[in-house]
Amino acid sequence: MITYNNISYTKAINAVKSKDPMILVIKIGTSSICDEKTHYPLLSNLSRIVETILNLKSLGHRVVLVTSGAVGVGLLNLGLVEKPKSRAAIQAIAAVGQGRLMSIYDDLFGRFNQPIAQILLTRNDLADRSQYLNAVNCLTELLDMDIVPIVNENDTISDGAIKFGDNDTLSAITAGMVRADYLFLMTDVDCLYTDNPRTNPDARAILVCDNIEKLRQEVCVTSMGSSLGTGGMMTKLIAAELATAAGVTTIIARGSTPENIIPIIKQDKSAPLYTRFVPNARPLVDRKWWILHGLHTAGSIEIEDQDMFHFFEDEGSSDNSSTKPLIEISVPAVAVKSIEGNFIEQQAVNIIVRQRDENGAATNTAIVVAKGIVNFSSAEINRILQANKNNKMDTFGYDTKNTCLMNYDNIAVYT
Repeated sequence: MITYNNISYTKAINAVKSKDPMILVIKIGTSSICDEKTHYPLLSNLSRIVETILNLKSLGHRVVLVTSGAVGVGLLNLGLVEKPKSRAAIQAIAAVGQGRLMSIYDDLFGRFNQPIAQILLTRNDLADRSQYLNAVNCLTELLDMDIVPIVNENDTISDGAIKFGDNDTLSAITAGMVRADYLFLMTDVDCLYTDNPRTNPDARAILVCDNIEKLRQEVCVTSMGSSLGTGGMMTKLIAAELATAAGVTTIIARGSTPENIIPIIKQDKSAPLYTRFVPNARPLVDRKWWILHGLHTAGSIEIEDQDMFHFFEDEGSSDNSSTKPLIEISVPAVAVKSIEGNFIEQQAVNIIVRQRDENGAATNTAIVVAKGIVNFSSAEINRILQANKNNKMDTFGYDTKNTCLMNYDNIAVYT
């Protein structure tokens, strides 16, 4: 279902039933924090954001703020006009700006005696299961202590190859970590449109979406981000896909009017335009979520056909369960066609199949269907595949055809 603003509709009131208290993750971009040209902090807008968070807390809700802006504030502090191109220079500027940015937040929240906490994350922090759980526990404890966590990527030490890429993605992962009810992606437009409303007056607003893949085929997601930011509408769709897979209702709304968050969560009919992404009815469980979105992918395994997965009924699930998938999967060696990349035991790899044409023949188009943690290194898997090809099982002393390359509890399927 994709609902446009020129079609008679009923907003998906039943898609998310309001409950108190709720956990909300609010992501604000650089354009809501700094002036694009002068880099001066937009204090009036930041004050409205702080006031909105305090009002939400007074209603009993708990809030995590994911913020950009370190580079913009750093440019101002150093008297620079434009963002440099080199990664090292950007990291240095972010290191300067992050401290100043937190000082601004501390001043604004401090006027209301509201404690805040700085949380700086990298993708490597989440790749280790124990560190991931430590981050989850820390965020949960901060919320329990009535503290507002302020999250940003640790740009100073992030590896460019495995960065989150933008804070839209980081906010979606944060929402999954804290099991949020809502993720608000605050941007410089009031909602998602079928085209860029700045250049196309006939662009239609999209109000409700429960099929992001279909939406990608129907809308233009031309980036409308500022020169200081890193994200556009495409990254927001990716973030919405990540968050809704974890059961989080995702909202795209205008960042200059953060006070509209309150009527949106109250599902007030007077709320302004915004886009609501309906969460999956069967969200991923914590470990599956971590495998898909916390682990860096080190390679891929191509299987002959998706039907060659081994399926197992999950004894702990039922038709009424919303926390566990109905089926689990393992990958035996006999199902594997080829592998790509160099990886070691216990690293994550994508599981891919070839798309088939109308006659059922495999094409050159690869589809990523799942992600899992391997039991063997790429070198060992190649040896197993070669042994299977030559029927030399005795080399290993066991039946390599039925060797389990991935256990079912270490595989997460993309929905």
